[in-house]
This record gives sequence, structure tokens and C-alpha cells, in this order.
Amino acid sequence: MGELVIRRRTALVLSGAAAIVTAIAYQPPGALMADSSAESAKRAVPRVDAGPEVRGVSGDVRMQFVRAGERMAFPLRSRGDLLGFSYQWVAVGSSESADVMRPLDGDTLLAPLQPGFYELVVTRGGIAQRLTEPRLAVLVPFELKLGSTLNGYQIGRYPAEWNRSGDAETPAGFAEVREEHLDLPLTRHLKVRDFVTHDRQTMWPRYVAVDARVLDKIELVLRELARRRGEERMDFDLEVHSGFRTPLHNANVEGSARDSRHLYGDAADVAIDADGDGRLTLFDAYRVEQAVDWVERLHPELSGGLGVYSSPRYATPYCHIDARGERKRWRG
Repeated sequence: MGELVIRRRTALVLSGAAAIVTAIAYQPPGALMADSSAESAKRAVPRVDAGPEVRGVSGDVRMQFVRAGERMAFPLRSRGDLLGFSYQWVAVGSSESADVMRPLDGDTLLAPLQPGFYELVVTRGGIAQRLTEPRLAVLVPFELKLGSTLNGYQIGRYPAEWNRSGDAETPAGFAEVREEHLDLPLTRHLKVRDFVTHDRQTMWPRYVAVDARVLDKIELVLRELARRRGEERMDFDLEVHSGFRTPLHNANVEGSARDSRHLYGDAADVAIDADGDGRLTLFDAYRVEQAVDWVERLHPELSGGLGVYSSPRYATPYCHIDARGERKRWRG
């Protein structure tokens, strides 16, 4: 009799446990169908990425520059059909949209009207994809500079503003930089902070001119240095002594030309540990010089100036590299 009671109690416990497990694991058919439907919808939307041409010849450019409201080449690629996609620019570091949603109907996109740094969001069937590279820097047009200032930031006057003959140039515009933007990557090795003028102004925002050609050229030089060491790519120790300079600041830089390429954002003074020994020496500068010559030979559209500064008065030897479109060489 006692054994029968024990068996009945055991059966009740086991059946109760099974019921509990079943209840926990059970989901109503509607929930299962909803989850399945959502996953199916995601799988039905192809993954979209920026075309390789947007990243420059080097493949390492991570920021594009365009004036507010202009159309720009920004081809997108996907393993599936791009029909039915829409796009929208969203401010970096937020979900704040910069413009209305527009249909994706080709390889050119319309830039936002407000200056800033943006990421692209493409959407189809309610599924959104955010592309974090390359980002977009929308420029404040040069024409909005009033005299020597832009929004209170002291820039100075360009040679073209003094020379009314019309044959002098100006930057297309200026990226509006706030403190939180300083570490945004321009390329694999360069950041926004590398092009901010080293003046004594402390106000924000600050304004920077950057030409993507010099970014591409520097990355190609670094890739050539890696190739000469038997590698496809390497992460080099690189110091940027000077990127963009305002005309006001440039006027106080000893030995700088009045129309220095730094004014236009297509030049940078860099020191690169080319041999990887942990030191910046004259031999590194010579290796960089050879790499620049080779890059210009392969990519004449990136031709420009190369200055090797190795005088003892400099703390470390460094090279000026620019992409002015005309070959120039000098030593300092």
C-alpha cells in the first residue's frame, strides 16, 4: 500500500514538472509567426555597402567632403537588387536625421543642407542599415566667411581675396569641427585632429579645410612603405606636425610661403617611422621620399610637392607632402 502511494506521488511530481517546462517553452503561434516574419524580412533585404571607389585609390579613405546641398558621387554596392531603397543622412553619434528620406535612384546622392559629419542610412521594407564608413563631412561654403572670420573663428584672408585677377584659388569650404569630432577617422592612419590648425584659439566650433586627395596620397605612401618591407599593409607610427593652416596662423610660421598649400587643405607635414625601429631619423625621411616618388609615378593625378626637412634645428626629420597637381621638390 505504501509503495502504491509513493508511485502515485512520483507520477504527479513528474507530470507537474513536465507541464512547467512545456509552459515555459511554449510560445503562442502568433508570436512564433511574428518572429519568423521579422527574420524573413531581414533576410530578404540585401546588405548594402559603399562602393570601393568612394574609399579612394588606396581604399583607406574614410571621409568624403562636399559642400552643403550639392550632389556627390557615392555609389553603393549590394549582392542583391538596389531597387526600392531610400537613403537619409544621420548625424554622427546620434539618430538625428539631417534631411528627408530620398529614393536611391543612382550613384549620386544629395548632401544635407546643414554642415556637420554624417553617416548614411539606407532603408527598404522598414529595414534600416547604417553605413559608418566612409562618413560625410558637409562643408560650410567659403563664401560664408565674412572678412577674416567664420562664425567668430579667426581664419584670416586668402591671397585670392587680395588678388582680384581671378587666377588665385580658395578652398571649396570648411568642415565645422567640434571637440567630439576630433577623433573621427579621415583615413586608416589620420584623424580630424591631425588637420586642425595649431593656433591658440580655444573656441568651438573650429573650421578646417581638407582635400581628400592628400589623404589618399599619404595612405598610398604608407602602403608603398609596407610593400618595401614585404607586407601588404602595416600600421605605422605617424606624427602629423601640421595639416590645415589658416592664413592668419600661416603668416606666423617661420619660412612658410604666403600661399602655402596648407591653406588649401591638400598638404600635411608628417614624420613616419618607415623602418619600424621606434625612432624618427633622416633615413626614415629618405624612405618616405622614395615612396612618394613611386606613388606619383603610378598615380600622376596625385602629383604634388615633396619637401624633406632634415636640418638639425628640427626636433625630428619630417616630410611635407601635398597633392597640388604639379610636381615640386625641395629640402629644408
